[in-house]
Amino acid sequence: MRYILAHALVQASLLSITSASPAPTAFANIAPPDPVVTPSPVEHIPSPIVGRNILSDVDSDIKNVLSGLGSDLPTWVASGVPNFFQGFPTKDAVASSLGLDSSDLAALPTNVLNIDPYANWTKSGWNVRFHGNVYKQPNTSVSKLNDLADIFLVNTKIADLPQSQQVQARNLTAEIFVVQQPHVAVNKIHIKPAVSQGSSGQPGGGGSSNTSGGTQDITLPYNTTAEGDFDTFVQIESNGLTAGNETSAIQRLDTHVEGASIGNATAYLVPPTGLTVISDIDDILRVTKIYEPAQGLLNSFARPFTAWQNMPDIYRNWSISLPDTHFHYLTTTPEQVTRNYMQFIYTTYPGGSFDTRPLNFSDVSATLSIRMFLLQKIFETFPERKFVLVADTSNSDVMRDYPKLATEFPSQVQCIFLRNTSATDSGDKFPYDTSGFKGLKQSKYMFFVNADDLTNLDIANGHCYNQSVAQNLTFSYQGLPFGLGDTPTAVNASANQTGAASGLLTKESAGAQGFMTLIAAMFTAAFMVL
Repeated sequence: MRYILAHALVQASLLSITSASPAPTAFANIAPPDPVVTPSPVEHIPSPIVGRNILSDVDSDIKNVLSGLGSDLPTWVASGVPNFFQGFPTKDAVASSLGLDSSDLAALPTNVLNIDPYANWTKSGWNVRFHGNVYKQPNTSVSKLNDLADIFLVNTKIADLPQSQQVQARNLTAEIFVVQQPHVAVNKIHIKPAVSQGSSGQPGGGGSSNTSGGTQDITLPYNTTAEGDFDTFVQIESNGLTAGNETSAIQRLDTHVEGASIGNATAYLVPPTGLTVISDIDDILRVTKIYEPAQGLLNSFARPFTAWQNMPDIYRNWSISLPDTHFHYLTTTPEQVTRNYMQFIYTTYPGGSFDTRPLNFSDVSATLSIRMFLLQKIFETFPERKFVLVADTSNSDVMRDYPKLATEFPSQVQCIFLRNTSATDSGDKFPYDTSGFKGLKQSKYMFFVNADDLTNLDIANGHCYNQSVAQNLTFSYQGLPFGLGDTPTAVNASANQTGAASGLLTKESAGAQGFMTLIAAMFTAAFMVL
């Protein structure tokens, strides 16, 4: 495993280094279109992503070196995306592995993962995006869950964990080994006004609600997919709800699927204008260390979810100082393990709607595209709202997609905040590409190191850069080991471009021999560390 992970770091780093992204282009101010009911990710085949062709400009000797690294690397490493939640079993595989027959399954109660939705206002009224999964939970023995949990743990076994962590690992494993229910109707979702959420009285969806009306029962217009997923907008009756064009406040509705032993969620009715915070979760709201597979797995499967620094205070302050703000939490973690994420968020951060990866986005290429798919959906659903995007530098799709959104939706992206994980975590050895930010105003984005860097910002007016946090962006690859590529001619010497990150490597400054030297150095360092 040490050998594989050492090679993985080399491969992932080199793949990142040899890719490139175009500089953003300017867009004229265009009046936003009318809000629409946007398509569902589970009702359409996801658009294929374009391959990065990462080796097209690299010397053939480098190709030979990469081919010699071996074929046993995890697929997420080979794609440059540290995502260990891949390849979970579905339906038939679960039933087979647990020895379940049709009569066993028929006797089990139906459960529903009802993910907290958002709703938009159109000329026709409120449209709620219901999404989630219908499944059955097998009665799996503790010993069997222990055996299954050991599959997901790296360099450890469940028996070696403290008792509380064993319980969490078994619970999460049980969530993974469920039997999805395909092509079934989702009948009678009960809707009613939500009671106060928590005692903190936070605005922005997290505290008390004055919602009145909306009580009704609905049935979704489509059956579940082959994976048991459902995702569709449904127009609901007003029944006393305030029209979206008559309020700036977030209204909240309790939703519960009849006949499901689990299936409660809160729907957030979001007015056409205002501010929405779209937040990633791993390594920005909680400590995950997704860039260290063994630690990432333990932090996700067994250890209690722990907030990163004082980010709960930052979000609590935003919910108070930015009234009527909508919080939306987006993770590319697959649906099966979403409950732990939602429970952590709703006990630690302001309440808000939620997005996760549906089951038909199951391979690496789909995982690379799902974040942008979900981001475009919410941008198109709320064309007049402004968005604050929060994530970290360890996700290559974030580094690509966030600046792209700022150019495609220039009037909607208010702020981009990215935690520089490599500046505080020595285990993060993945370089990150900042070239997409070259054409953006510094006031619109900030790479930050500590949670307190996000204080004293005028987010409402689009002032998103704390000038005490030096950026040092070369608008290329940052975070290379040993300061490789960090030369006086490469570093932007302006006053606000020093101190936060280092490292630059371009094809112009490194030929084939340079790449060979880099590979050898990274392999040696990674192997020694691991």
